[in-house]
Amino acid sequence: MQSQFSTGFWRLADPKISITSVASMAIGAALAARDGYFSWYWLGVMGLAMFCMEVAKNAWGDVYDYDSGTDLAVKPEDRTDFSGGKRVLVDKILTRKQTWAIALLFGGAGLALGALMVFVREPSLFWLGSVALVLGWSYHGPPLRLAYRGLGELDVVLCYGPLIALATYALLTHQFHMDVIWASLPLGLFIAAFLWVNEFPDYAADRSVGKNNLVVQLGRQRASRVLPLIYLLGLIVLACAVWRGALPALALLGLAGAIPAAIAAWWTWQEPETFYRQRPAQPLALLAFVLLSAGITAGILLANG
Repeated sequence: MQSQFSTGFWRLADPKISITSVASMAIGAALAARDGYFSWYWLGVMGLAMFCMEVAKNAWGDVYDYDSGTDLAVKPEDRTDFSGGKRVLVDKILTRKQTWAIALLFGGAGLALGALMVFVREPSLFWLGSVALVLGWSYHGPPLRLAYRGLGELDVVLCYGPLIALATYALLTHQFHMDVIWASLPLGLFIAAFLWVNEFPDYAADRSVGKNNLVVQLGRQRASRVLPLIYLLGLIVLACAVWRGALPALALLGLAGAIPAAIAAWWTWQEPETFYRQRPAQPLALLAFVLLSAGITAGILLANG
């Protein structure tokens, strides 16, 4: 029983998803270091808070997707390591009570760490944190249920782009800067593209229960044509950020992410109905935003060094 609980917990703690918040934090922290501010201690506190909230979000998201029927409707051949939910309820690894307990425990821990940052370090984080909490809850949770209304992708752009990066920068510097928005928006778009690719395997299940994300609304064929446009928009914003001076030219190292992005987009374009069964487009979409973040972060630090 204990082993089964551990298995369920680690599914919810999925490190693949936590990489998204780390990628955004890295950009915010690099810009803070550029401006002469840095603290490993406070960066660690924020990283732990983000991990706790990711676990909580995954837990309550699994309950809501189970209750809506979408996770139950995913066919075995459409299951992947990146989509279809965490399936702790579908696979009967955790009970509903256990899943909610994890959501409440880790959500509470995340809020406690957030309060520590607000009251001890930077009061303005209260407002950013409140917005992030509402958007994080509302991706799956009522009353907004953004992922079911075609707004989940925008939610991801905002949360994993500017919101987390701005919060990281403000925590370390006690101020805000437009450069952070310019630097992190390409990442938010690339992470939204990662979500976009992951919505293809769940298309039939999502459509059957009314989870009307943008891939469902467009259909897989048209959605596969939009994917490269999302990546292109991210790269254009990155180029504009360098042109405006918000980022140094070395931040164009982030263009390395365009290579796996192009391959993932091409495979999705070629076989929008089944690419995920024989092509590793989903891992490449993850690699794309990791390389983008790493390149931007390295570029900022190298230019400042």
